[in-house]
Amino acid sequence: MAPLRFGVLGYSNCCRGCDFPFDPGTINRQAGVLVGLNRAVARFFNLFFPEDCQICGSALDGVSRIPVCGKCLDEPVPLVAEHWCTQCRTPFLNPRPLEPDGICALCRNGGASYQQAFCYGAYDGALARLIHLFKYAGVRTLSKPLGAMLTRALPTAQGFDLIVPMPMHWWKRLRRTFNQSDLLAQEVSRRTGIPWRRALKRVKLTRVQAGLTSSERRINVRASFRVPAKYRHLVNGKNILLIDDVLTTGSTAAAAAAELRRAGANHVAVLTLARVDRRMPEMLMPVYSSNLAAPTFAATGGR
Repeated sequence: MAPLRFGVLGYSNCCRGCDFPFDPGTINRQAGVLVGLNRAVARFFNLFFPEDCQICGSALDGVSRIPVCGKCLDEPVPLVAEHWCTQCRTPFLNPRPLEPDGICALCRNGGASYQQAFCYGAYDGALARLIHLFKYAGVRTLSKPLGAMLTRALPTAQGFDLIVPMPMHWWKRLRRTFNQSDLLAQEVSRRTGIPWRRALKRVKLTRVQAGLTSSERRINVRASFRVPAKYRHLVNGKNILLIDDVLTTGSTAAAAAAELRRAGANHVAVLTLARVDRRMPEMLMPVYSSNLAAPTFAATGGR
């Protein structure tokens, strides 16, 4: 048998009695197409079933549509504090900002508009990264584990008639393609049995709140919400649970709650995944880049 003469990806003749020629140039072109197709298929497959955790980068075990490992999903912990406002649940380092009945000055002056506020954890670390991945990277499958956290943060003895997600202006929703609060509201509704409706509409396109002072934030969101006439009967006289992802200064939640109360809501409570902990040094809030690298920090501008 004649020796095999190898080309770039093959040999020119398989044996002495068989003439089966290979053109290396053609083979390389075909191989290039196959490699490109393979990479395209891999990118498409990894979009739905990624190989690595999008938070810590470790390899994922098994096939999952949630691109986060179990360790990172379990890392967020509930926000704890020794001193809280009994209404807005803002944590404090000491009891000095609280009045004898446990209410902070903002709630005492009616600045909050909502009667209660609950959250799962602090907007920091793994929880902030999960919210960023869910909200800005569009990983909608995270709504299930994040919805589970929201449900755990809701007091079991608390009774609500309706869940209302924090609305987005139509232009902003068009750009993002979805409202993360809708998905969270659906998940909490599924777990608790409380019905949900988009009973609140955002009628004004506002400036981005980041970087604004507390007073500027309140002015920015003033008159931004409206309860459509067809939903007023669902709100009037009812206990409403308003759901959002993050509570920063409370200005947006307060404006939304004020409109719900104008529509006749008996009680409005706010439920969020996270809140900016005012006990953090200089009121610093983590800001994550698109690649989910280590966070930089930006001032929140107060509550």
